[in-house]
Order: sequence, then structure tokens, then C-alpha cells
Amino acid sequence: MNVARFGPLIGSIGGLVFILINAGGLPGAAPLVVRLLGVAAFAFVIWFAIFRPRSHRAPKATPTPHEIRVYWTCVGAMAAAIPLGAIVIANVLDVPELTVCWVVLVVGAHFLPFAKTFEAPVFTSVAWTLIGLAVIGGALTLAVDAQAAAWAAVLAGVALLFFSALGAHTGGRLRSA
Repeated sequence: MNVARFGPLIGSIGGLVFILINAGGLPGAAPLVVRLLGVAAFAFVIWFAIFRPRSHRAPKATPTPHEIRVYWTCVGAMAAAIPLGAIVIANVLDVPELTVCWVVLVVGAHFLPFAKTFEAPVFTSVAWTLIGLAVIGGALTLAVDAQAAAWAAVLAGVALLFFSALGAHTGGRLRSA
């Protein structure tokens, strides 16, 4: 698999996981409907990003050592920040319902360095979309209803699926080349 397809694959898997896990916090029949729509959207994005016929675009070069270091540093920081922040949120701040918003925030933040490093502005858009969903979801969770956190996480999954497809279509540039 070439590098240009690897990012959309990871993003779409992450989007599906956000949807499948967090849909359980939604009311009534919404969990089933959202999960079914999530699986259908995932299947579409995988086809669109990985398997659809391509135009004659040149494949992206193998990542440089610098790009690999940035990638793994960001993933490592995310992997450490999620459980550490969850512990603080649940045990020190005593607001465990905000944990899922923390996860969305950290996942979003980990994309910020990727835009410049991989010359793909789509990462800036996905980062700020997830960060915004986390902040709004957290505020609504505290002010209105704990279900807002689940909705924020499901919408984060939708955003990851959307930006995975968009990034695959545009090569991360946000406009077709």
C-alpha cells in the first residue's frame, strides 16, 4: 500500500471506532442507526480512498526520516496524553463524563503538526474540527446533558471519515490537483 492511502485508512478506521464506541451513549434507537450509517460510510470511504481506480497522479514518495519522527512523536504523545488526562479528569476533577471529549481533543491536537510536515493542509482542518467538537461537546456536557459528549465523539468520527475521503481525493491539499 502506498503512503497516500495509508493516512485515509488510519483516519477512517479511527472515525469508525469513534462512531461504534460512542454511539452507545445516544438515546433510543439512535445507537443502532448511527452504527449502521457509520459502517456504511466507512465502507464507502475505504472504497473511495483505497480501492477506487485512480487517475494518473504520481504516487507520494516514501516518508522521510523527519516525517516518520514527527508521526511517531505525535502518536506517542497522544497515546500518553489520553490515559493521563482521563485519570485527571475522572479522579482529580471528578467529571468522568468529559473523558470522551478529552480523547477527541487530544486526537485533534495530534494532527496539528502533520499539516506542515506532510504538506497536507487537510490535517489542519481535521485538527481544528475535532478540537472544536471537543470544546463544544465538553461545554454542552457540563451545561446541558451528558449525552452531548457522546454526540461530540460520534460527530468526531463522522469528521474523521469525511476528512479521510477528502484527503484521499485531494492528496491532502483540500482541492483537487
